[in-house]
Amino acid sequence: MGFSPSRRAQPPVQIVRFGPQMLQAGTRTHLIAGVSVNIYKPAKTVADLFHHALRQGRDGPKADVTRALQAMKEGLRLGKATPAEIARYADQAGIWSKVQPYLEAMTVEG
Repeated sequence: MGFSPSRRAQPPVQIVRFGPQMLQAGTRTHLIAGVSVNIYKPAKTVADLFHHALRQGRDGPKADVTRALQAMKEGLRLGKATPAEIARYADQAGIWSKVQPYLEAMTVEG
């Protein structure tokens, strides 16, 4: 069975461009099969998802905001990201004022 160029990539791939500062922030270098690979920290990924969703328009496409919220919820729940880390990367991306209400709603103790 060969590769069919008409097949859709699973999961879907989306290309996003970042400036050098945002591209390098929040990465960890891992050695995989003898190759150094930079992998983003979960908190950085959450901030990037919000950045992408919010630059789409006033509130971004609903699906993109929902994806960012799900990533934030899981990152916090699993302890993979802290509120402080998410806040730092959101601030670096210039979206802290938009992310802050979501983060506060998820971290308020009831």
